[in-house]
Amino acid sequence: MPARTPLVLLPTVAIAIAIAISGCGRSGAGSATGGKLDVVAAEDSWGSIAAQLGGDRVAVTSIITNPAADPHDYEPTAEDARTMAEAQVAIVNGIGYDEWASKLLEANPSDERAVIDIGDLLGLEAGDNPHQWYSPSAVRQAIAAISDAYASADPAHAAYFERRRSAFESRGLAEYENLIAAIRSRYAGTPVGASESIFEPLAATLGLDLVTPRGFMDAISEGTEPSPADKATADRQIAGGEIALWVYNSQNATPDVQRLNDDAKAAGIPTATVTETLTPEGATFQAWMVRELREIEAALGGAGG
Repeated sequence: MPARTPLVLLPTVAIAIAIAISGCGRSGAGSATGGKLDVVAAEDSWGSIAAQLGGDRVAVTSIITNPAADPHDYEPTAEDARTMAEAQVAIVNGIGYDEWASKLLEANPSDERAVIDIGDLLGLEAGDNPHQWYSPSAVRQAIAAISDAYASADPAHAAYFERRRSAFESRGLAEYENLIAAIRSRYAGTPVGASESIFEPLAATLGLDLVTPRGFMDAISEGTEPSPADKATADRQIAGGEIALWVYNSQNATPDVQRLNDDAKAAGIPTATVTETLTPEGATFQAWMVRELREIEAALGGAGG
């Protein structure tokens, strides 16, 4: 993935977005979607959850769905601006992760639109770990906020949305939560390493001891160069067999990360991957998480726990 830099709109793109926004009109709630709530999520991780909670009473559009896209430095299109402007419920990650999405909403404010900013919901701000879809507790809070927004926007179907939420939490997320409990029960305290901080919320939930220097993980996440000291520590931990598992973001395999991947393989340390967007494209949130959790569990088992 390219280095993560602040979003800068080229003049032609900015003009196109302004035109798209100025042309957006609303002719009543859900009018463009056959009476369904018009819901937009900046990222498909939250979009998948939103779609399952809303069922056939919502029409959900996720702006970032391509596994090759980087939400940090995504450049929105005029169509993205129009989609955001027409949303009745908008979901953004916040925490400095997708500022472009918040800017699109700010460019076309509406008292009729419910905006769910995950960072604000969790009391987090830029500089905190933005990858909160890897925190089961954060996911639970997001589920509640999305369901409440649906009920407020479409009170006639509040009971329907409550049933959808109950089914999603009790059945849809069952395997996801069972895997988390099983891994934590068996492998809590196991020292592991990771290429970047995307894995930090999940590692904490699983009870794993994430020992890679925070400075190294943050630098890779932010597209900057890790310090020599942090590089040396990450190298030593792998070369010395100080970790039982190496986890890396396969969507951001920088030269430093690829070198450590190779070193882990040479040292016989099992590896597992995580990603920032649904993989494969179109997967549900829980199918994506279950696949990654199974890979983590198998890798820890291969390392002997």
